Amino acid sequence: MKRVVFNQKGGVGKTSITCNLAAISASRGKRTLVIDLDPQYNASHYLLGDLEVDDTVAEYLDQEKGFFSKAMGAENFVYETPFENLYLMPASDRLPEIEHKLESAYKIYKLKQGLETLEKYYDEIYIDTPPAFNFFTKSALIAADRVLIPFDCDAFSRRSIERVAQAIDDVCEDHNPNLKIEGIIVNQFQPRANLPQQLVTELENSPYPVVPVKLTSSVKMRESHQLCKPLIYLDPKHHLTLQFIDVYESIINK
Repeated sequence: MKRVVFNQKGGVGKTSITCNLAAISASRGKRTLVIDLDPQYNASHYLLGDLEVDDTVAEYLDQEKGFFSKAMGAENFVYETPFENLYLMPASDRLPEIEHKLESAYKIYKLKQGLETLEKYYDEIYIDTPPAFNFFTKSALIAADRVLIPFDCDAFSRRSIERVAQAIDDVCEDHNPNLKIEGIIVNQFQPRANLPQQLVTELENSPYPVVPVKLTSSVKMRESHQLCKPLIYLDPKHHLTLQFIDVYESIINK
């Protein structure tokens, strides 16, 4: 299964959700791959720390193929993380630099081609995206089977859901008819505050599928980022870790 985590609004927890769901998958013995398409490369740092890498998703997408040279397969751009069964195709700050070039050369299906090879090696693939509906996000939506949409209980985030859904519908219509919204994941939920309760109720009454488990706010997540260690490895009994496990099981069982 190939899942993309996408929202055009920044700060909603895309990277945290991507990496922690992938880590839970890996902890259960599934060979799991994270692809980082965000030029801020937060997912890459989260899973690899300060390890410097040369072969990134940018190099894979930007390969020059000539008469006497053959492009390297996507599997050659994947790194092992310190966590068993968890692998990463890292991002690069070169992504904005090459975006127009790739778009002009109509490389929008390059990632899809790579994933068709990679899914032979991995049980689950998670794709972290930038907070914009750009070439790389569109490439991910074309390549994926399912979309997870983070929602951070903010009025602006509620309005952004409509734009995200429209962008997904456009990709379905033009490029990937099998793509489906798997669920909206409520993140940074504050159960005692009125506004989050109201926004979530409105969301649950909308036509979009909402994952029944809500992720609450916790300083443990910031600690997890700082230590470059997903929650399942940092503190497997913490309440936020257990919530992520419930979200993962809800998605998988669905």
